[in-house]
Amino acid sequence: MSEDQSRPHHRPWIKRFPGASPSPSLHSPEPGTPTILFPHAGGAAAAYRKFAMALSSCGVDTYIVQYPRRGDRLADPAPDNLADLAAEMLNAADWSRLGPVRLFGHCMGALVGFEFARLAADRGVEVGELWASASQAPSTVAGSRPAPTTDAELIADIVDLGGTDTRLLDDDDFLELLLPAVRADYLAFNRYTCDRNVRIGAEIHAVGGRSDHRVSVDSLRQWELHTESAFTFTLFDGGHFYVDQQLADVAGLVSCT
Repeated sequence: MSEDQSRPHHRPWIKRFPGASPSPSLHSPEPGTPTILFPHAGGAAAAYRKFAMALSSCGVDTYIVQYPRRGDRLADPAPDNLADLAAEMLNAADWSRLGPVRLFGHCMGALVGFEFARLAADRGVEVGELWASASQAPSTVAGSRPAPTTDAELIADIVDLGGTDTRLLDDDDFLELLLPAVRADYLAFNRYTCDRNVRIGAEIHAVGGRSDHRVSVDSLRQWELHTESAFTFTLFDGGHFYVDQQLADVAGLVSCT
């Protein structure tokens, strides 16, 4: 099958980073499993560009989905819940053309990826792996503290999470773009529920930062409850956005499975 035949038709707001072609003069492994990246709450696809490029350099064809209310989807309405958001991402491309796919979701994005995997089988999309990064397990969400929704609370939460240049938070124009996206995602997160016995057939690989003060090690480990297949658990140096500091190592781990 040619590359054009195997490449899925997808909405223009899905960002593709083709896997780097191996040098013909070197013995190289087969191209890696196509990977779909699901951003964190309030996160835009652009925030995952460097990670996508790192995966691409490992030979992995990588796609970043874009949620509504940000970037080139600024005017698109946000779904009320994470299951509907996952369904929107599933419907945005003919993912079945790729064969088995790998999902990588950071924080809330891991929950979106989990719901994507639950829906995928009925659409003929084979999900082989879900990488749950810096995210509490699905069954722990309903019992956790609700995410904030007022402007002041959202700004304080963004500062606490890290990963955003705090100087930007003094820019009213920036906040006018950022806060509606974060609020929409947090409202969907607050509505999320999942029983402990809900499992997917895909492997789950839980990864996080050793210094993450927002997601406990125990909550991250509980992702093991939600797979019928293999489970691994890995910690890297860093906080909630450890991936930013560990791009090459995380991309290497993800792409070698």
